[in-house]
Amino acid sequence: MGNDNLQNSCAGLLKVLADETRLSVVRQLLDEPKHVNEINEALQLEQSLLSHHLRSLRDAGIVCAERDGKAVLYSLAPEYRGDPNVEAIDLGCCQISFNS
Repeated sequence: MGNDNLQNSCAGLLKVLADETRLSVVRQLLDEPKHVNEINEALQLEQSLLSHHLRSLRDAGIVCAERDGKAVLYSLAPEYRGDPNVEAIDLGCCQISFNS
């Protein structure tokens, strides 16, 4: 399987999400889009480390980024949004639920 196929497969998505920090970033974006500084306020990471994780999530297509003036606004990709009443993401092949 080529790298593109792996990245778009369930296994590829799960591999990207296997990192606790990336899961924390995704959880921050479940309710609404957020600017990088808002995500960083909640997670308290080094800016370079947060940027690395956001880039990995963007490259996998799990999050989307759009320029908002001088800032960047991140959101969960629409195809992975699940039921708004459940704190979870839907990967199509499976669902990842965040329990409080």
